[in-house]
Amino acid sequence: MDLSFLGGPAPQRGVGVVAPFDFALDRELWRWVPDDVSLHLTRTPFVPVEVSLDLARLVSEHETLADAVRTLTAVSPEVVGYACTSGSFVGGIAGERAMCEAMTRAGAVPSITTSGALLEALTELGARRVALVTPYTVSVTRALEEYVAEAGVTVAGCSFMGLTRHIWKVPYREVADMARTAVRGDADALFISCTNLPTYDVIPQLEAELRIPVISANQVTMWAALRRLGTRAVGPYQALIDPAARPGPVLPAEEQQQEGSP
Repeated sequence: MDLSFLGGPAPQRGVGVVAPFDFALDRELWRWVPDDVSLHLTRTPFVPVEVSLDLARLVSEHETLADAVRTLTAVSPEVVGYACTSGSFVGGIAGERAMCEAMTRAGAVPSITTSGALLEALTELGARRVALVTPYTVSVTRALEEYVAEAGVTVAGCSFMGLTRHIWKVPYREVADMARTAVRGDADALFISCTNLPTYDVIPQLEAELRIPVISANQVTMWAALRRLGTRAVGPYQALIDPAARPGPVLPAEEQQQEGSP
């Protein structure tokens, strides 16, 4: 059968992703990616440590990250993202920046991390007060609070699950319950931490219920990486990737028409 009329495959742009060895949500990352972009994932080496500050430090060592980035160079990604929240906030803002520099040196491409993308997303949304949901223990959760505070963002509420393993098995129902517990008072946004915590389908529902932008670790990672390519993440109606979904005053029809006039 002659298939020459089909031509070749459509051109693809590449995003390299370095994930911790226990990352289990590859499919969730892909759901935010447009059809003309491919993800190329690699993982850090296994270490026999449960989710903790010690693990966050081990999976974010510069040599470990550099080795992982070098495994991606053969497929020529245009940007590399480190998909781990705790691993990228454990060293504070200076530590996150140093990680990006180490990855960029190793791969000669722009690099981002989940925690750096979090701060970028909060700035994009104009959020200065954030509620936090984490699957972590108290010590890891406190480190996230300190990271956010270092960036000048107030933690307006927080709830955590105390898990040290199998985070990818947490059901949406539990994520939503924790979100409702965390959002108190006047939070400008809610951040759901950990790239191993499923969040894709729950974001639009929580935004509709809580009336504030809801962002998650995997969402901000993909949003920031794709932004470096000059393209947008895709997904159901949600504030970070669709400005029309952001809360704000609803203008009368007459004013909307005037704003749309040349």
